[in-house]
Parts: sequence; structure tokens; C-alpha cells
Amino acid sequence: MKIKFKILTGFLLIIIMLLIAGAMSIYEFSRIGKSVRALIDDNYKTIEASKTMIVALEREDSGILLLISGKWKAGRRILQSADSLFLSAFDTAKNNLTEEDEDIHIEKIETSYLKFKDKWEPPIVGTNKENSINWYFTEVHMNFIEVKSEIEALMTLNQDSMHLEASELKEQAHRAIMPGIVAIASALILLVLFNFFIGNILVKPIKKLINSVKGYHLLSQEFNADISNHDEFKILENEIQELIQRLKK
Repeated sequence: MKIKFKILTGFLLIIIMLLIAGAMSIYEFSRIGKSVRALIDDNYKTIEASKTMIVALEREDSGILLLISGKWKAGRRILQSADSLFLSAFDTAKNNLTEEDEDIHIEKIETSYLKFKDKWEPPIVGTNKENSINWYFTEVHMNFIEVKSEIEALMTLNQDSMHLEASELKEQAHRAIMPGIVAIASALILLVLFNFFIGNILVKPIKKLINSVKGYHLLSQEFNADISNHDEFKILENEIQELIQRLKK
């Protein structure tokens, strides 16, 4: 085997190891990127929609208190705006069902919200409900708490799922790093081995040739560098022997 091919083989092994490790790392990081996008598109969207529904619900509660106090115009304006915001966020959550039993939570939110809405849709100002704190606490506030609890349950479901997926992403990140670590360790081992083989393939034969040439006497002995490898150094040893034979003749 020629020296050039031996050296090239050593470099090729290192390059192949690094290429395989790089390809594996790219693949794992690509999977992580897709998982992050899915995490944002699914759980985060529903969590943000849930937060918006809670904000809208609290605004509606404020609007109801304004109606009870006799401020019809301000109360109705807040209720209409908050109801529109709530329904928009609810549609976002309803069209983003990704977790198990999430549809059950959506149905409960819809049912409890309609019950809550039935309390403030009919006229309040000018009726016996006006200035009736007792009516608010015995009927309206209970429905308010029920809707809010159902929304928080939906948000908790998605937060728990997000936490679980984040843990899985952490594991994927470790898996993505490992091929690089293995490749570096393997490359270092290969470099040590490569250095050992270079010493035996290049350095040792050169030293043998140098010492043999230095110690050779034309009339006293045969030239022999004792090259065991069948490569260019062996050819060089044979050529030196033939040269010496020609010089002797």
C-alpha cells in the first residue's frame, strides 16, 4: 500500500466521522426547531387565548357592576367590547384543539359562559336588579367564578403539556450535542492513532534509511535498511541497493 493512500485513508476516516456527527446534529436540531414551532403554534396560542378570555371576563364583571350602580351607557359599552374580545379568544382556543380532553374543557367554558351571559344580557338598569348587591353575589358572581375556573383549567392543561414538551426538548438538545461530543472524542483518538501510524509509516523508515546510509561502507558490507513495509520506502531501499551494486561494478 502506497504512503499517499495510507495518509489519505487516515484523513478520510476523521472527515467521515465529523461529517456523520455533523449530519446527526443538524438532524436533531432540525427536529428541535420543528418541536419549538409546534409548541408555539399549539399550547402557547391556547394559553394566550385563555389569558385574553380571563381579561375579557373581568371587564364584563366590571361592566355588570356599572349597570348595577345605574350607569347604563358605560356598563353596556364595556360589556359589548369585552364580549366581542371573549368570543374572539374563545374561537382561537376552540379551533386549536391539540391536547387530550381539551374539547371537554372548551364545551364547559362555552356552557358556563352562556349561563353567565344570560345574567347580564337582559336589562338591569331600571329593574329590581339595580343596586342589588345581593343579586350580584348570589347569581352573577357565582357564574363569573365558574367560567373563570373552566378557563384556568384549560390554561393549566396547556401549561402542563408545554412543560412536558419543554422537558422533551431538553432531552432532544442533549441528543443533538452528543454526536458532536462523540465525534470530537473519536477524532482525538483517531489523531493519536494516526500519529502512531505516521511514526511507523514515515518517521521510522526514514530514520532507518538515514542510519543505514550513514553506517554503510562501500567495500565492507551489503546495504540493508531492513524496511519491512512494501511501500515507497521499500522501493527506495531497493533502488539504493541497486545503485550500490552498480557502483561496485
